[in-house]
Amino acid sequence: MQQKPNETPHITFIDQLVVPGDVVLDLTTRTNQTIKLGGGLRQEGDVISVTRAGHLRFSKPNKYWVESSQKRYVPCVQDHILGIVVDCRADNFLVDIKGPTLAFLPVLAFEGVIRRNIPRFESGTLLYARVVKAIPGMNPELSCMDANGKAAEFGPLKGGFMIETSTWLSRKLLSSPPCPVLVDLGKNLSFEIAVGLNGRVWVNAESPSTVIIVSNSIIKSEFLSPVKQKKMVEALFQKVFLERNGDEGCRCSKAEMCHRRSHNNLPRAAVSSYAAPPSHKGILVDVRATALQRAATIRNIKYR
Repeated sequence: MQQKPNETPHITFIDQLVVPGDVVLDLTTRTNQTIKLGGGLRQEGDVISVTRAGHLRFSKPNKYWVESSQKRYVPCVQDHILGIVVDCRADNFLVDIKGPTLAFLPVLAFEGVIRRNIPRFESGTLLYARVVKAIPGMNPELSCMDANGKAAEFGPLKGGFMIETSTWLSRKLLSSPPCPVLVDLGKNLSFEIAVGLNGRVWVNAESPSTVIIVSNSIIKSEFLSPVKQKKMVEALFQKVFLERNGDEGCRCSKAEMCHRRSHNNLPRAAVSSYAAPPSHKGILVDVRATALQRAATIRNIKYR
């Protein structure tokens, strides 16, 4: 008896570890369907094979990619990235995206821009952009507009600081449900964060101390489980408040943060988001952490 072909061979590979050469999808069983391939996959005849080691991911309706941890970014169409302008030319900007080659950004790839009002960027300007072309052996092409020709959140990023991470951590920060470390930080701090899939994260806040706390928490969370991420953030805030308070002798329990004005020496954004204990006269501030998807460079930062 002839064995029936497996109509969904890819199901066994989803969220599993794959290595170069593995065949994860047979296109002969998926006729009249459009498949979108992300990084780490390529088409070889009627099959889809793996080109780099990692975990195979799938997002509805029909996108597949291999998620792996690496320092160098391999450009892929529709990726949102953070680039640094390195040179300005008459028709385009040359942008460093941590890839094998520099990317170019046409001067007209901005909403409402014509020859009369071409934007001017200095070298070192940080941009949040979208990859529109990624042909092997050629420079990738970027755009600061979405598919509808709108600026959306794309464009230059002002202020803040950028940290560099692995591409795996960048995807983890953009995952759904939200990354636990961002959720826990957002309950106590008000900050702005932009994540590029090329391993760059931009953090902005009213106070430099808030930027340092968020940046260090993100860097340290890469290899921690969700439970350990939550404990790390709790321990971090306890340590910060103890260092700021000095020898004032706060008797608050470790499970709750002190709301006394004299103990709240962090920036006004760094106020806990739950009710103050009856024995303390504090101010409850509604804080939110907005994930705009942006990025810049903080290295060797300590909590102090």
